[in-house]
Amino acid sequence: MKPVFIVLGLVAALALPGCKIVKNAPEGEAAAVIPEGEAGDDARIAALLDKTYEAELLPLIAKALPVADLRTAVAGGLEAAGAAHGNKGSGEGAAWNFAVKGEGKVVEANLTSRARKAMVDVDGDGAADLTLQLGPVIKGTSLRDVAPFYKFGDFRDQIEFAKLARSLNDRASVGLQVPEGELVGKTVSFTGTVDLKAATDPWLVTAVTLSVAP
Repeated sequence: MKPVFIVLGLVAALALPGCKIVKNAPEGEAAAVIPEGEAGDDARIAALLDKTYEAELLPLIAKALPVADLRTAVAGGLEAAGAAHGNKGSGEGAAWNFAVKGEGKVVEANLTSRARKAMVDVDGDGAADLTLQLGPVIKGTSLRDVAPFYKFGDFRDQIEFAKLARSLNDRASVGLQVPEGELVGKTVSFTGTVDLKAATDPWLVTAVTLSVAP
């Protein structure tokens, strides 16, 4: 009679309303059942990040243009620079998103709030050229929108797509090694992403890697 109970158990699981069975569970463990719709967003997004963050997104960002090269490209025309080096977000009027890397001296920093930031001079003139977002609170969706493999049409709606952006920001912030103590006056190297709707927009870079010279 045991096979009958197995079949009945599978039928019962499949009959659960609004649920999805995740296959390939380890031997001896029950397959996870993720609710369809908003209730299952967190589990689905976590699985997506586990699959793509290190395997696809970080290698894409590792190919970033240096700050000076990207500024030159953008000065020659944002649309052309975006087509050559970036990815455009979804929706009308969306920003171009670029992977960028650089090195410079921190001229101002705020590490006491949850939205930690470092303002960095990368051209040696003593003025900040860009702001690094260090988290844990991070604005924007450039980490999501820089990647062509995160497509709005693959998600249920704008709510789920927004949750993906927040989860990516959280994952990046957790991975940053921000040293204790004062950053002002120190030289930092970084990679990250920046979104631009106009060539004259200030650069707010979501940092993915950060190293500080001793």
